[in-house]
Amino acid sequence: MNDLILSFMKLFSVSCNKPILIFVLLSKSNHIIMEKEFTELLYQNQGIVHKICSLYFNNRADKEDYKQELIIQLWKAFPSFNNQLKFSTWMYRVSLNASIDILRKEKTQPHFIKIDKHSIEATTESNSESDDNKEKLYRAISKLTDIDKAIITLYLDEFSYKEIAEIMGISESNTGVKINRIKSLILKSFENGIK
Repeated sequence: MNDLILSFMKLFSVSCNKPILIFVLLSKSNHIIMEKEFTELLYQNQGIVHKICSLYFNNRADKEDYKQELIIQLWKAFPSFNNQLKFSTWMYRVSLNASIDILRKEKTQPHFIKIDKHSIEATTESNSESDDNKEKLYRAISKLTDIDKAIITLYLDEFSYKEIAEIMGISESNTGVKINRIKSLILKSFENGIK
């Protein structure tokens, strides 16, 4: 029998024929504490879910449903979070894997919005040059494979190669190689005029 339950029983002079009730009460208490901790951590790191949904499901009408699905997957996986990684690192790993799994299950490719010449001209007139470059970067990233999107997003969020390797489940040296290849692909997209 769980030591915590036995201690509780001794403390409150509860007989051994009611351990199930005590276990249920303690489990419910643990669940409430875990739920509160999860909610606080999720709130502090909510930008991660938004960013991943924007990368993988941005042009989908049901993007909010995907956000909810990622949060559900994070909650299901939360008991496995053990503070060896930062919560944000763990959250990236779970969210990226869940997103890739969703896309694999649906067997769909991300859909892109077609932008006509007039909307591009209007955008460049109203935005600064850095906003235009940022938009070009996002369009270039959107054309990458799901795995490459995840790697470059983590890199742009200033995760170390070691952290990216842990999240993606690849070696640190492979992470460096992949990042350099992705940078080359993005540079070629810029040179060729991103479409």
